Amino acid sequence: MSPTDLLKSSAALLASAVPLLAGAELPEVQPLAAWPEGSAALVGRAVGRVAPGPGGRGWRHQWPGTYFEARFAGGVVYVDLGGGDVHARVSIDEREVADVIRPAVPVLRIRGLSLGEHVVRVDVVSESQDGARVFGGFAVPDPAGALPARARARAIEFIGDSYTVGYGAASARRECSLDEVWRTTDNSLAFGPKVARRFDADYRVNAISGRGMVRNFANAAGRTLPAAHAYRLPSDTAPMGPADDADWSPQLLVVALGTNDFSTPVGAGEPWADAAGLAAAFEQAYVAFARSLWQRHPAARFILVATDVADGAAARAVRRVRSALVDDGVPVAEVLELGPLALDGCDWHPSRADQDRIALRLAAAVEAMLPAWRQRPD
Repeated sequence: MSPTDLLKSSAALLASAVPLLAGAELPEVQPLAAWPEGSAALVGRAVGRVAPGPGGRGWRHQWPGTYFEARFAGGVVYVDLGGGDVHARVSIDEREVADVIRPAVPVLRIRGLSLGEHVVRVDVVSESQDGARVFGGFAVPDPAGALPARARARAIEFIGDSYTVGYGAASARRECSLDEVWRTTDNSLAFGPKVARRFDADYRVNAISGRGMVRNFANAAGRTLPAAHAYRLPSDTAPMGPADDADWSPQLLVVALGTNDFSTPVGAGEPWADAAGLAAAFEQAYVAFARSLWQRHPAARFILVATDVADGAAARAVRRVRSALVDDGVPVAEVLELGPLALDGCDWHPSRADQDRIALRLAAAVEAMLPAWRQRPD
Protein backbone atom coordinates (compact mmCIF):
# COMPACT_ATOMS: atom_id res chain seq x y z
CA MET A 1 0.00 0.00 0.00
CA SER A 2 1.45 3.38 -0.98
CA PRO A 3 1.88 6.17 1.59
CA THR A 4 -0.84 8.12 -0.24
CA ASP A 5 -3.30 5.22 -0.08
CA LEU A 6 -2.45 4.68 3.59
CA LEU A 7 -3.25 8.30 4.38
CA LYS A 8 -6.52 8.11 2.44
CA SER A 9 -7.52 4.94 4.27
CA SER A 10 -6.62 6.46 7.63
CA ALA A 11 -8.53 9.65 6.85
CA ALA A 12 -11.61 7.66 5.87
CA LEU A 13 -11.50 5.70 9.12
CA LEU A 14 -11.17 8.85 11.19
CA ALA A 15 -13.92 10.61 9.26
CA SER A 16 -16.30 7.74 10.02
CA ALA A 17 -15.54 8.07 13.73
CA VAL A 18 -15.90 11.83 14.14
CA PRO A 19 -19.71 12.19 14.25
CA LEU A 20 -20.12 9.27 16.61
CA LEU A 21 -17.55 10.52 19.08
CA ALA A 22 -18.39 14.21 18.93
CA GLY A 23 -17.87 15.80 22.31
CA ALA A 24 -15.51 13.03 23.43
CA GLU A 25 -11.80 12.59 23.06
CA LEU A 26 -11.27 10.98 19.67
CA PRO A 27 -9.04 7.91 19.53
CA GLU A 28 -6.59 7.64 16.66
CA VAL A 29 -7.38 4.85 14.18
CA GLN A 30 -4.53 3.88 11.88
CA PRO A 31 -4.31 1.02 9.36
CA LEU A 32 -1.26 -1.25 9.65
CA ALA A 33 0.00 -4.21 7.65
CA ALA A 34 0.32 -6.27 10.87
CA TRP A 35 0.24 -5.71 14.58
CA PRO A 36 3.69 -5.05 16.08
CA GLU A 37 5.94 -7.93 17.00
CA GLY A 38 5.67 -8.77 20.68
CA SER A 39 1.99 -7.80 20.95
CA ALA A 40 -0.16 -10.01 23.17
CA ALA A 41 -3.21 -11.60 21.55
CA LEU A 42 -6.45 -11.18 23.51
CA VAL A 43 -8.68 -14.16 24.23
CA GLY A 44 -11.75 -12.78 22.51
CA ARG A 45 -15.14 -14.30 21.87
CA ALA A 46 -16.86 -14.95 18.55
CA VAL A 47 -20.65 -14.86 18.46
CA GLY A 48 -21.95 -16.70 15.45
CA ARG A 49 -20.89 -19.96 13.91
CA VAL A 50 -17.17 -19.82 13.23
CA ALA A 51 -14.23 -22.15 12.64
CA PRO A 52 -10.60 -21.72 13.76
CA GLY A 53 -8.54 -19.39 11.60
CA PRO A 54 -5.32 -20.34 9.80
CA GLY A 55 -2.70 -21.53 12.23
CA GLY A 56 -5.22 -21.35 15.06
CA ARG A 57 -5.25 -17.54 15.06
CA GLY A 58 -8.60 -15.81 14.80
CA TRP A 59 -11.71 -17.29 13.20
CA ARG A 60 -13.13 -18.20 9.82
CA HIS A 61 -16.64 -16.83 9.46
CA GLN A 62 -19.35 -16.66 6.80
CA TRP A 63 -22.80 -16.31 8.35
CA PRO A 64 -23.97 -12.68 8.37
CA GLY A 65 -24.10 -10.80 11.65
CA THR A 66 -21.10 -12.56 13.17
CA TYR A 67 -19.35 -10.38 15.73
CA PHE A 68 -16.21 -10.53 17.83
CA GLU A 69 -15.52 -9.01 21.25
CA ALA A 70 -12.64 -8.72 23.69
CA ARG A 71 -11.87 -6.89 26.95
CA PHE A 72 -8.65 -5.14 27.80
CA ALA A 73 -7.16 -2.41 29.94
CA GLY A 74 -4.98 0.28 28.45
CA GLY A 75 -4.81 2.96 25.82
CA VAL A 76 -4.04 0.87 22.70
CA VAL A 77 -5.64 -2.11 20.98
CA TYR A 78 -4.98 -3.82 17.64
CA VAL A 79 -7.77 -5.28 15.48
CA ASP A 80 -7.05 -7.68 12.61
CA LEU A 81 -9.98 -7.47 10.18
CA GLY A 82 -8.41 -9.94 7.80
CA GLY A 83 -8.91 -7.92 4.60
CA GLY A 84 -10.87 -8.95 1.51
CA ASP A 85 -14.54 -8.46 0.69
CA VAL A 86 -15.87 -7.63 4.12
CA HIS A 87 -17.76 -4.71 5.60
CA ALA A 88 -16.99 -4.38 9.30
CA ARG A 89 -17.72 -1.86 12.03
CA VAL A 90 -15.35 -1.45 14.94
CA SER A 91 -16.51 -0.05 18.27
CA ILE A 92 -14.94 0.69 21.63
CA ASP A 93 -17.24 0.63 24.65
CA GLU A 94 -20.31 0.61 22.35
CA ARG A 95 -19.13 3.68 20.40
CA GLU A 96 -18.22 3.22 16.76
CA VAL A 97 -14.67 4.27 15.86
CA ALA A 98 -14.33 2.82 12.33
CA ASP A 99 -16.56 1.72 9.45
CA VAL A 100 -14.41 -0.29 7.07
CA ILE A 101 -15.35 -1.63 3.63
CA ARG A 102 -12.92 -4.00 1.90
CA PRO A 103 -9.90 -2.99 3.98
CA ALA A 104 -6.76 -2.53 1.93
CA VAL A 105 -4.61 -3.51 4.90
CA PRO A 106 -5.85 -5.90 7.58
CA VAL A 107 -4.93 -4.37 10.93
CA LEU A 108 -6.18 -1.27 12.74
CA ARG A 109 -4.33 0.33 15.61
CA ILE A 110 -6.67 2.22 17.93
CA ARG A 111 -4.88 4.41 20.46
CA GLY A 112 -5.53 7.42 22.61
CA LEU A 113 -8.00 5.56 24.85
CA SER A 114 -8.17 6.05 28.59
CA LEU A 115 -6.03 3.62 30.61
CA GLY A 116 -9.05 1.90 32.21
CA GLU A 117 -11.00 -1.17 31.04
CA HIS A 118 -12.52 -1.29 27.56
CA VAL A 119 -14.56 -3.62 25.35
CA VAL A 120 -13.61 -3.74 21.68
CA ARG A 121 -16.08 -5.19 19.21
CA VAL A 122 -16.13 -5.91 15.47
CA ASP A 123 -19.46 -6.44 13.71
CA VAL A 124 -19.39 -8.05 10.27
CA VAL A 125 -22.43 -6.56 8.53
CA SER A 126 -21.88 -7.84 4.97
CA GLU A 127 -23.03 -11.11 3.41
CA SER A 128 -20.45 -13.58 2.04
CA GLN A 129 -22.24 -16.30 0.12
CA ASP A 130 -19.17 -17.03 -2.02
CA GLY A 131 -16.99 -18.30 0.80
CA ALA A 132 -15.60 -17.84 4.28
CA ARG A 133 -13.63 -14.80 5.44
CA VAL A 134 -11.04 -14.61 8.22
CA PHE A 135 -11.05 -12.35 11.25
CA GLY A 136 -7.56 -12.32 12.77
CA GLY A 137 -8.43 -11.34 16.35
CA PHE A 138 -7.37 -8.66 18.81
CA ALA A 139 -4.09 -7.79 20.53
CA VAL A 140 -2.63 -5.31 23.01
CA PRO A 141 0.97 -4.12 23.51
CA ASP A 142 1.21 -5.49 27.07
CA PRO A 143 -0.12 -8.93 28.13
CA ALA A 144 -1.00 -7.42 31.52
CA GLY A 145 -3.80 -5.56 29.75
CA ALA A 146 -5.64 -8.72 28.67
CA LEU A 147 -8.96 -9.33 30.44
CA PRO A 148 -11.46 -12.21 30.07
CA ALA A 149 -14.35 -11.66 27.67
CA ARG A 150 -17.90 -11.77 29.00
CA ALA A 151 -20.97 -13.40 27.46
CA ARG A 152 -24.46 -11.96 27.83
CA ALA A 153 -27.14 -13.71 29.85
CA ARG A 154 -29.64 -13.76 26.97
CA ALA A 155 -29.30 -15.30 23.53
CA ILE A 156 -31.45 -15.28 20.38
CA GLU A 157 -31.02 -17.15 17.11
CA PHE A 158 -32.51 -15.67 13.93
CA ILE A 159 -33.03 -18.05 11.02
CA GLY A 160 -34.15 -16.69 7.69
CA ASP A 161 -33.47 -15.30 4.24
CA SER A 162 -32.60 -11.91 2.74
CA TYR A 163 -35.06 -10.06 5.00
CA THR A 164 -33.12 -11.40 7.99
CA VAL A 165 -29.77 -10.70 6.32
CA GLY A 166 -30.59 -7.01 5.76
CA TYR A 167 -30.18 -7.32 1.97
CA GLY A 168 -29.98 -3.86 0.41
CA ALA A 169 -31.41 -2.23 3.53
CA ALA A 170 -29.13 0.81 3.34
CA SER A 171 -30.16 1.59 -0.24
CA ALA A 172 -32.33 4.59 -1.09
CA ARG A 173 -33.64 2.95 -4.27
CA ARG A 174 -34.79 -0.39 -5.62
CA GLU A 175 -32.62 -0.56 -8.73
CA CYS A 176 -29.13 -1.66 -7.69
CA SER A 177 -26.08 -3.15 -9.35
CA LEU A 178 -24.50 -6.25 -7.81
CA ASP A 179 -21.84 -4.09 -6.17
CA GLU A 180 -24.49 -1.72 -4.83
CA VAL A 181 -26.37 -4.68 -3.36
CA TRP A 182 -23.21 -5.82 -1.60
CA ARG A 183 -22.40 -2.34 -0.29
CA THR A 184 -25.94 -1.61 0.93
CA THR A 185 -26.53 -5.00 2.54
CA ASP A 186 -26.11 -4.27 6.24
CA ASN A 187 -27.06 -6.78 8.87
CA SER A 188 -26.85 -4.18 11.63
CA LEU A 189 -29.91 -2.53 10.04
CA ALA A 190 -31.90 -5.78 9.99
CA PHE A 191 -34.60 -6.54 12.54
CA GLY A 192 -32.69 -9.33 14.31
CA PRO A 193 -29.69 -7.38 15.62
CA LYS A 194 -31.97 -4.44 16.43
CA VAL A 195 -34.16 -6.63 18.63
CA ALA A 196 -31.16 -8.33 20.24
CA ARG A 197 -29.63 -4.97 21.13
CA ARG A 198 -32.90 -3.87 22.69
CA PHE A 199 -32.79 -6.85 25.06
CA ASP A 200 -29.00 -6.88 25.56
CA ALA A 201 -28.88 -10.39 24.09
CA ASP A 202 -26.16 -12.22 22.23
CA TYR A 203 -27.44 -13.28 18.83
CA ARG A 204 -26.77 -15.41 15.82
CA VAL A 205 -28.00 -14.76 12.31
CA ASN A 206 -28.18 -18.01 10.38
CA ALA A 207 -29.65 -16.63 7.18
CA ILE A 208 -28.84 -16.64 3.46
CA SER A 209 -30.39 -14.40 0.83
CA GLY A 210 -32.50 -16.23 -1.72
CA ARG A 211 -32.91 -19.44 0.27
CA GLY A 212 -36.16 -21.05 1.33
CA MET A 213 -37.52 -23.92 3.38
CA VAL A 214 -37.90 -26.37 0.47
CA ARG A 215 -37.47 -24.04 -2.51
CA ASN A 216 -35.00 -21.25 -3.11
CA PHE A 217 -36.02 -18.12 -5.00
CA ALA A 218 -37.37 -19.20 -8.41
CA ASN A 219 -36.27 -22.75 -7.54
CA ALA A 220 -32.61 -21.70 -7.86
CA ALA A 221 -29.83 -24.17 -7.12
CA GLY A 222 -28.13 -24.32 -3.73
CA ARG A 223 -28.86 -25.72 -0.31
CA THR A 224 -32.12 -24.65 1.19
CA LEU A 225 -31.77 -22.83 4.49
CA PRO A 226 -32.52 -25.89 6.68
CA ALA A 227 -29.93 -27.87 4.71
CA ALA A 228 -27.34 -25.07 5.08
CA HIS A 229 -28.16 -24.78 8.78
CA ALA A 230 -26.61 -28.20 9.33
CA TYR A 231 -23.15 -26.79 8.44
CA ARG A 232 -20.82 -24.75 10.61
CA LEU A 233 -20.18 -22.44 7.64
CA PRO A 234 -22.44 -22.44 4.56
CA SER A 235 -19.58 -23.29 2.18
CA ASP A 236 -18.33 -26.24 4.27
CA THR A 237 -18.46 -29.64 2.61
CA ALA A 238 -19.21 -31.70 5.73
CA PRO A 239 -22.06 -31.04 8.18
CA MET A 240 -21.53 -30.56 11.89
CA GLY A 241 -21.51 -33.54 14.22
CA PRO A 242 -23.97 -34.06 17.11
CA ALA A 243 -21.52 -32.65 19.67
CA ASP A 244 -20.56 -29.59 17.65
CA ASP A 245 -21.85 -26.19 18.72
CA ALA A 246 -22.82 -27.50 22.16
CA ASP A 247 -22.07 -24.16 23.84
CA TRP A 248 -24.82 -22.30 21.98
CA SER A 249 -28.08 -22.35 23.96
CA PRO A 250 -30.54 -19.63 22.90
CA GLN A 251 -33.68 -18.92 24.91
CA LEU A 252 -35.48 -17.75 21.77
CA LEU A 253 -35.47 -18.83 18.13
CA VAL A 254 -37.00 -16.55 15.50
CA VAL A 255 -37.65 -18.28 12.17
CA ALA A 256 -38.55 -16.14 9.15
CA LEU A 257 -38.79 -18.40 6.09
CA GLY A 258 -41.27 -18.85 3.27
CA THR A 259 -40.90 -15.72 1.16
CA ASN A 260 -38.60 -17.41 -1.36
CA ASP A 261 -40.64 -20.62 -1.38
CA PHE A 262 -43.83 -18.85 -2.46
CA SER A 263 -42.65 -15.71 -4.26
CA THR A 264 -42.65 -17.25 -7.77
CA PRO A 265 -45.16 -19.69 -9.32
CA VAL A 266 -44.36 -23.40 -9.52
CA GLY A 267 -42.82 -24.08 -12.92
CA ALA A 268 -42.57 -27.07 -15.22
CA GLY A 269 -40.17 -29.74 -14.05
CA GLU A 270 -40.29 -28.78 -10.37
CA PRO A 271 -40.94 -31.46 -7.74
CA TRP A 272 -44.41 -30.07 -6.96
CA ALA A 273 -47.37 -30.38 -9.26
CA ASP A 274 -48.92 -27.11 -8.16
CA ALA A 275 -49.05 -24.49 -5.41
CA ALA A 276 -50.96 -26.84 -3.11
CA GLY A 277 -48.26 -29.48 -3.43
CA LEU A 278 -45.58 -26.89 -2.70
CA ALA A 279 -47.46 -25.70 0.39
CA ALA A 280 -47.81 -29.24 1.71
CA ALA A 281 -44.09 -29.94 1.25
CA PHE A 282 -43.23 -26.60 2.85
CA GLU A 283 -45.35 -27.31 5.90
CA GLN A 284 -44.00 -30.81 6.37
CA ALA A 285 -40.39 -29.63 6.11
CA TYR A 286 -40.98 -26.62 8.36
CA VAL A 287 -42.51 -28.72 11.13
CA ALA A 288 -39.64 -31.22 10.93
CA PHE A 289 -37.04 -28.42 11.00
CA ALA A 290 -38.65 -26.70 13.99
CA ARG A 291 -38.90 -30.00 15.86
CA SER A 292 -35.18 -30.61 15.26
CA LEU A 293 -34.36 -27.14 16.58
CA TRP A 294 -36.49 -27.75 19.67
CA GLN A 295 -34.79 -31.10 20.25
CA ARG A 296 -31.43 -29.30 20.18
CA HIS A 297 -32.67 -26.40 22.35
CA PRO A 298 -35.48 -27.81 24.53
CA ALA A 299 -35.65 -24.72 26.76
CA ALA A 300 -36.08 -22.33 23.83
CA ARG A 301 -39.26 -20.63 22.69
CA PHE A 302 -40.20 -19.88 19.10
CA ILE A 303 -41.53 -16.95 17.10
CA LEU A 304 -42.41 -17.59 13.45
CA VAL A 305 -42.41 -14.63 11.06
CA ALA A 306 -44.39 -14.63 7.80
CA THR A 307 -44.70 -12.24 4.87
CA ASP A 308 -47.75 -11.69 2.67
CA VAL A 309 -46.26 -13.04 -0.58
CA ALA A 310 -48.41 -15.00 -3.03
CA ASP A 311 -51.59 -13.28 -1.81
CA GLY A 312 -50.99 -14.55 1.71
CA ALA A 313 -50.16 -18.17 0.79
CA ALA A 314 -46.92 -18.05 2.81
CA ALA A 315 -48.64 -16.68 5.91
CA ARG A 316 -51.42 -19.28 5.69
CA ALA A 317 -48.85 -22.08 5.44
CA VAL A 318 -46.88 -20.74 8.41
CA ARG A 319 -50.08 -20.54 10.48
CA ARG A 320 -50.71 -24.22 9.76
CA VAL A 321 -47.12 -24.98 10.77
CA ARG A 322 -47.67 -23.20 14.06
CA SER A 323 -50.82 -25.21 14.74
CA ALA A 324 -48.94 -28.47 14.18
CA LEU A 325 -46.13 -27.36 16.49
CA VAL A 326 -48.56 -26.30 19.22
CA ASP A 327 -50.15 -29.76 18.99
CA ASP A 328 -46.65 -31.20 19.55
CA GLY A 329 -46.17 -29.07 22.67
CA VAL A 330 -43.60 -26.73 21.12
CA PRO A 331 -43.73 -23.31 22.88
CA VAL A 332 -44.45 -21.07 19.90
CA ALA A 333 -46.05 -17.62 19.83
CA GLU A 334 -48.74 -16.46 17.44
CA VAL A 335 -47.35 -16.00 13.94
CA LEU A 336 -45.92 -12.53 13.41
CA GLU A 337 -47.43 -11.59 10.04
CA LEU A 338 -45.61 -8.63 8.55
CA GLY A 339 -48.30 -7.55 6.10
CA PRO A 340 -47.54 -4.92 3.44
CA LEU A 341 -44.10 -3.29 3.53
CA ALA A 342 -42.71 -0.44 1.44
CA LEU A 343 -39.94 -2.71 0.08
CA ASP A 344 -37.98 0.24 -1.30
CA GLY A 345 -34.55 -1.23 -0.59
CA CYS A 346 -32.52 -2.94 -3.32
CA ASP A 347 -34.49 -5.36 -5.50
CA TRP A 348 -37.74 -4.72 -3.63
CA HIS A 349 -36.39 -5.64 -0.21
CA PRO A 350 -37.16 -4.12 3.18
CA SER A 351 -35.64 -0.69 3.60
CA ARG A 352 -34.13 0.68 6.76
CA ALA A 353 -37.58 2.01 7.73
CA ASP A 354 -39.23 -1.37 7.00
CA GLN A 355 -36.63 -3.11 9.16
CA ASP A 356 -37.31 -0.66 11.99
CA ARG A 357 -41.04 -1.42 11.83
CA ILE A 358 -40.43 -5.17 11.84
CA ALA A 359 -38.08 -4.81 14.80
CA LEU A 360 -40.65 -2.86 16.82
CA ARG A 361 -43.33 -5.48 16.21
CA LEU A 362 -40.97 -8.36 16.92
CA ALA A 363 -39.78 -6.73 20.15
CA ALA A 364 -43.39 -6.48 21.30
CA ALA A 365 -43.89 -10.17 20.51
CA VAL A 366 -40.74 -11.04 22.47
CA GLU A 367 -41.96 -9.09 25.51
CA ALA A 368 -45.36 -10.78 25.32
CA MET A 369 -43.73 -14.23 25.26
CA LEU A 370 -40.92 -13.45 27.72
CA PRO A 371 -42.22 -10.76 30.11
CA ALA A 372 -39.04 -10.86 32.21
CA TRP A 373 -37.14 -9.56 29.19
CA ARG A 374 -38.87 -6.18 29.47
CA GLN A 375 -36.10 -5.25 31.89
CA ARG A 376 -32.46 -5.29 30.81
CA PRO A 377 -30.41 -7.84 32.79
CA ASP A 378 -28.13 -6.52 35.51
